[in-house]
Amino acid sequence: MPTPHGQSQYQVRFDWGIPGASAIGGDADVVVWVDQLGFDASGSGTDDLELPEGGVVLGTIQCRRALADWALGRQGDLGDRFTIAVVAAGEPRDDGSLRFAVEDLLAAGAVIDALADVGIDYCSPESAAAASAYTGLVNATSHLISSSASGQALGRPSISLDPVDEIVVLREFAASA
Repeated sequence: MPTPHGQSQYQVRFDWGIPGASAIGGDADVVVWVDQLGFDASGSGTDDLELPEGGVVLGTIQCRRALADWALGRQGDLGDRFTIAVVAAGEPRDDGSLRFAVEDLLAAGAVIDALADVGIDYCSPESAAAASAYTGLVNATSHLISSSASGQALGRPSISLDPVDEIVVLREFAASA
């Protein structure tokens, strides 16, 4: 029996970290793993992620539109609603617990907002709140990311938030339509 924390009645879901991916991604068609400052464009460093079976793509602010277009294409391939579990990576604390990472919240919200822009918009309340965080702060996003605790730990990186046309697919979605 589905639990409310699985958000299974929604097409677009949102949660945090590996436990969140397990909660919302088990029956999703794809998990979008969002780690805005954690991985490079090739996805290197993702081999150790223990994510649910099924498709896995990396999500960032930069690839949000390309990712939304990709998801819309997969929905067409499937011929049915394509379910998407957007998971903000967060950052590990010294004790192993998960720390909220504002850059991952904003990036996840950007991905969810882009999905809504292409019509994939049956969102859980958690997804809607993440998207609202991004849309409400879109003009300050670059500053917030570089000034965040993670940004400061990395020496306040100057990052380009310019859109890119490619996404990193770690594990391809298999249409069974």
